[in-house]
Amino acid sequence: PPMERKTSAELYERANELSEHLGIPISEVSVGGGSDGNITAALGVPTLDGLGAVGENAHSTGENILIRALAPRAALIAALIATL
Repeated sequence: PPMERKTSAELYERANELSEHLGIPISEVSVGGGSDGNITAALGVPTLDGLGAVGENAHSTGENILIRALAPRAALIAALIATL
C-alpha cells in the first residue's frame, strides 16, 4: 500500500519552508512508479522523492535536465539535510 501522506508531512513542510526561504519553488504531488524511495516509504520512513534534477522525458532517449536548476536544487537538498 502507498505511504500515507501524514508520514512525510513534517518533512515536506520543512522542505517547503526551506524552498520558500531559498526562492526555489517545489510542489507536492503524488505519483506512481518506481523509485528507491519506495523502499524507505514501505518501511514507514518519512520520504520525499523528486528533489533531484529538473527536466523532462525521464528514462527515455529524449531525457534532459535544466542545468540552471542543478545548483538551486543542490542548495535545497543541502539545507534540508542540515536541518535533520
